[in-house]
Amino acid sequence: LGPTEDDLTKQTLAKFLGKELVFDSQAQEKLDVFFAQRPDYARTPNNERQAQIVEGATPLPNETGLAVGGMLEVNGVTYVVLPGPPSELKPMVLNQLLPKLMTGSKLYSRVLRFFGIGESQLVTILSDLIDNQTDPTLAPYAKTGEVTLRLSTKASNQEEANQALHILEHQILGRQTFEGISLRDLCYGYGEEASLASIVVEELKKQGKTITAAESLTAGLFQATVADFSGASSIFKGGFVTYSLEEKSKMLDIPVKDLEEHGVVSEFTAQKMAEQARSKTQSDFGLSLTGVAGPDSLEGHPAGTVFIGLAQEHGTEVIKVNIGGRSRADVRHIAVMHAFNLVRKALLSD
Repeated sequence: LGPTEDDLTKQTLAKFLGKELVFDSQAQEKLDVFFAQRPDYARTPNNERQAQIVEGATPLPNETGLAVGGMLEVNGVTYVVLPGPPSELKPMVLNQLLPKLMTGSKLYSRVLRFFGIGESQLVTILSDLIDNQTDPTLAPYAKTGEVTLRLSTKASNQEEANQALHILEHQILGRQTFEGISLRDLCYGYGEEASLASIVVEELKKQGKTITAAESLTAGLFQATVADFSGASSIFKGGFVTYSLEEKSKMLDIPVKDLEEHGVVSEFTAQKMAEQARSKTQSDFGLSLTGVAGPDSLEGHPAGTVFIGLAQEHGTEVIKVNIGGRSRADVRHIAVMHAFNLVRKALLSD
């Protein structure tokens, strides 16, 4: 629906239906305001195409862009034209199109977020619910390191929708993994925008606790993620990026001979990194990450081997995770997610 020569959706539909393209006044006004506020932008004739709709179509306003969408029924067939960029497409579908398609009802959704289970196992566990779904519906989506479930229902109001969604959510979270772990324990949050990091940062603020980190293979990614959130300075004083053995020793005061004896990719090193980082910054939590990002092995450990330590006043926990068969970037990203999940569980247990 854009302004360039290869944006032919509306033109093609208009030609197919034997109709003209006409201007939508609201979309034109939005164009006027956009260019009036940006005098450095040149307004060219092809920009005007973004305000056109097929003659007789109901316009679908674009909340986040300039190209207006449209919905048109001809001979019992409903035609819909939508923008391509997800940032424009999603709001238009959810807020403009779906309410018009469902007269007397509205689509309500709830997103459940899971960490610690793969999409294939989750889908297998929920196969009967997925195969027999009518309303509410259930749709799984795999993301890097996690899985989300979108629960959707048509209802006349939020209260009615909540009743249906609560029942389905209860059925889902009552299931167990093949290892006997409750899905309730693996569901860490709700919503499109939630993340393990955001939940941990908010919980640290809520409990008034501070955190630091000493990172090797992730090279500061955990700390950078914490700092992405406003108000991070209230929970994060600073930390350490200790990529080499020498810097682990120098910055964290871990004897070189101990590091050489145990190896930098080890439970011992993860424990000492977490404890020393916590001690040096006087933080409530000291988090460490050391391992093999890949693609080559290190100290006999295959790529994807990661040790994560979490030091607190009452002791230190170290976990080992294997993130094999992934790219270097994915190993680092998923390792950080495991780190946040370790902190999340510690915060919930307090």
